Amino acid sequence: MTQSPMNSSLKPYGRYTLITLLLLGICYFQAAAQQKMPSEKPNVVLINVDDLGYGDVGCYGATQVKTPHIDRLAQQGRKFMDAHSASAVCSPSRYALMTGQYPSRINFWFPVFLKDTLVLDTARMTVARLMKEAGYATAAIGKWHLGFGKSYPVDWNKALKPGPLELGFDYYFGVPVLNSHPPFVFVENHTVVGLTSDDPLVYEEQAETRYFPEKFGMEAIGGGRAAHFLFDDRTVGTTLKDKAIDWIKAHKQEPFFLYFATTNIHHPFTPAPRFIGTSEAGRYGDFIHELDWMIGEVLATLEEEGLANNTLVILTSDNGGMLNQGGQDAWKAGHKLNSDLLGFKFGAWEGGHRVPFIARWPGKIPAGTTSNELLSNVDFLATLAALVERPLAANEGPDSYNMLPALTGSPQTPIRDHLVISPSQQTHLSIRKGKWMYIPAQGEGGFTGTKIGEHSLAGAAAHLLTGQLNSDVRNGKIKEEAPPAQLYNLETDPTQKKNVYRKHPDIAEQLEVLLKETLQSATSKK
Repeated sequence: MTQSPMNSSLKPYGRYTLITLLLLGICYFQAAAQQKMPSEKPNVVLINVDDLGYGDVGCYGATQVKTPHIDRLAQQGRKFMDAHSASAVCSPSRYALMTGQYPSRINFWFPVFLKDTLVLDTARMTVARLMKEAGYATAAIGKWHLGFGKSYPVDWNKALKPGPLELGFDYYFGVPVLNSHPPFVFVENHTVVGLTSDDPLVYEEQAETRYFPEKFGMEAIGGGRAAHFLFDDRTVGTTLKDKAIDWIKAHKQEPFFLYFATTNIHHPFTPAPRFIGTSEAGRYGDFIHELDWMIGEVLATLEEEGLANNTLVILTSDNGGMLNQGGQDAWKAGHKLNSDLLGFKFGAWEGGHRVPFIARWPGKIPAGTTSNELLSNVDFLATLAALVERPLAANEGPDSYNMLPALTGSPQTPIRDHLVISPSQQTHLSIRKGKWMYIPAQGEGGFTGTKIGEHSLAGAAAHLLTGQLNSDVRNGKIKEEAPPAQLYNLETDPTQKKNVYRKHPDIAEQLEVLLKETLQSATSKK
């Protein structure tokens, strides 16, 4: 038999080499098929900033503070102008982000504090569990604020479980409650960092807060001197930033999901010394400068490790800016926390929940673009599920919409038809539909301070300082003749100067019905 030219030209050792290469290639592709290469799955870094208002960054109009790193993120990605936190309150907002469910479904309205147990049911689907099941390494670094354990009050000397690890995170390090309230320690996984058995943490009856002269009557905790020593107010931001960077570097060879929840810019505004006096908005602005630096360091790490092009970075806030003492000083200096939007944190007016939202994913999200799509942090679960191609069950994220098309493209029709907003007062549970915003009561339904200088200054009384205009407000009070509820056309009146409730009673009635139907449309468990 005549040999083919190809066979005749190969020496025996040449044929063996070719066969070996073919076998190695087959093994390689079989291994790749069984386990996707990390590059095939985009990493996700979700930055949830504390109390960052709509007007607190340069790319949203701030001039008294400088945020070059956040602005660059917007230049390299997409900025959303109509994004909202599902709640104007910190802890319920975080619940919505984690679960894809409105916090009002479990009657959750207020922040979690020192003694409070874990708010979430550990059986519920969360963004962390979703990503872990999809093969991602998962971490939560920063402010938790959703409680620990099952027994009230929390015993901080024992294992703090269930907690983030029981909800799908592989690793947790951060501030367990918030930076203005006890216990003023760091927690790593299930344990208070630095706690020793011979000096446990002990509940006290009451204590004056560390940062405000007035007493709030909150429970306090003492002891644990070694653990408290590690919690230095001026280095919290740097510590959390370093932990985030270290975790990214340790997991760069596998797909990862990092939930980075900063304590900046929540009061008491204690940036590292290098940032003090660097802004034109007082300590409030200085804290923003530190935040921008932290974010810049994380972004630089992604670039240095060759991860930036395959990482979806999303930056948003848990609620709008708060007109506390530092916020009032900033306002007097010319810095408008929530831009020209009406209202502040805790309230149903727009400033309480419309927040910055920036997404960057090179090659996927068009750079330097802006979107007016209505979206919310309650949409993260469905969006990440779409990203990893994991269908959600009917009881998973009942209020979450897939916003991926709005991140990467330009949907021809709105993805989200309506959105429920929770302030701190249940009477003001509100609904947005298209251009209309309906609030079923007077005022903003948030904090009730009435005097300039008060930590809780908000609502109609805040107008004495801000000079904001609203047709229902006169001399810092709700007018006696004001309508019983509120309706605003945000298309023509984005700053909510004119309540048109009496002009469009039919629309107000329709939205009242839609609000009730929405909350009855899906059953829920804690």
